[in-house]
Amino acid sequence: MAILQFDGKGGATLVPVAILIDGKFYDASAYKADPVPMALESGTVYEAEQSGDSQGLFTVSGALHSKSPVSAHPWVGSGTFLPHGAEAAKTAHKAEDVPVGVDSHGDEPPRLARNDTSKPAGTGDSTPPPAPDGSGSQEKAGAQSTAAPKPASGSSTNSSTGQEAPRPASSPAPDKPADPNAKQPTQAGPTSPGQPTAGQAPVAETGPAQTSGTSSAGKSSEDYYRPALRRGKPTSPAPTDRDDTIAKTPGKNQAGPTAAAGNSAALRMMAAISDAGGPDPQSYKFFWKTGEEEERRNQMLAAAGEEVRAYATALAKNQILAHPATPKEGASGRRAGAKQAAPVLEDVEFRGFDLWLTNQPVLILSAEAKIPGATGAPAAAEPYSVMLVVRTDIYGNLRKLCSSVSDKFHLDVAPRMELVDVVDADGDGRGELLFRETSDAGSGYVIYRATADKLWKMFDSLNAE
Repeated sequence: MAILQFDGKGGATLVPVAILIDGKFYDASAYKADPVPMALESGTVYEAEQSGDSQGLFTVSGALHSKSPVSAHPWVGSGTFLPHGAEAAKTAHKAEDVPVGVDSHGDEPPRLARNDTSKPAGTGDSTPPPAPDGSGSQEKAGAQSTAAPKPASGSSTNSSTGQEAPRPASSPAPDKPADPNAKQPTQAGPTSPGQPTAGQAPVAETGPAQTSGTSSAGKSSEDYYRPALRRGKPTSPAPTDRDDTIAKTPGKNQAGPTAAAGNSAALRMMAAISDAGGPDPQSYKFFWKTGEEEERRNQMLAAAGEEVRAYATALAKNQILAHPATPKEGASGRRAGAKQAAPVLEDVEFRGFDLWLTNQPVLILSAEAKIPGATGAPAAAEPYSVMLVVRTDIYGNLRKLCSSVSDKFHLDVAPRMELVDVVDADGDGRGELLFRETSDAGSGYVIYRATADKLWKMFDSLNAE
């Protein structure tokens, strides 16, 4: 048996809890851990359950070990979770037979081939191919070499690449004579990178993200995967390679901060069972009649408030104050005791289970409690953590099976109990209660079996062998 934890990002990890061997429970995180516990062996399949109903399958693919001596879970398992209704990937990814850009013919060694489509536009070689008979090629090459003038010392060139700077096309000679008073263009000289050359239109200033090439929206298919180099401190956000307008446009993305807060919620836990020969999962949910759940909830809230009040009164009696408060005398001359206010319960979780499948529910309520205006009780101990387990008898009355009230200063005496779920731990068809226990010794898991008058402990990971 294990605990399956789901984070807000869709990942799942497995925490081993207990393993049943010959009717006896052992700590699954330490059983046959040579070098990996048997419960976390690769390929082990766990069935996740919620209130006894199957939710999906988790397959262990690896085990992670924490070297920290104070780690709550020294061993956790990683893997994949497949919920019911989802289909696993049927086909695996296959490698290419021939890598892109490599041309091989039969058993010949591979030869690297240049793809013509990968050349950027305007950078191709303009030299014509040689003639088949070899005539005329030298003459054309000589003509081209004489036609291309050498750049002057003051001409504008690209010092980093060695290429000539673009020159404006010469306009045809006009029919009218040139105006002598007109200003003549100056000769091309060394220009700064921010100034346009002669014959060029002024280019709008661009941010550092656009100095090395076009933006991502104007990228060609050849330059899609090429990095864009930027110099200096960025003054504008870098362009994205995908369209995020829907996520950034207000009105189209209605999730807002509420969805972000929901993704970072606390871990969601489920019980998980790995048993090849055990019984099939069955539901332990209790189906309420109309109005019955609200009535039982109010009864449980009143009973939990009485448990918290009794716990706070006991703390006040055992507390030694530097200046004890003297109660005031009443009209009859007797000192009236201080009356505590009703506790305020928060984060209430109320659940009912049919553990014995006899239509007699076992009710569990857990909450955080505060007593407003309490006199004598240590206010620093608040909030109190309360967990109450009751059952109904044949007359419909509530019978207490277990009550646990604790605070952060007395975890050694009264550990904090949190319900995880109900699970068939021993495979007998009846449900057991799985709790998370937090004490001064650490955090662990406890399995209880509900009997007629109390909860009987079956396994405690903090005190397991």
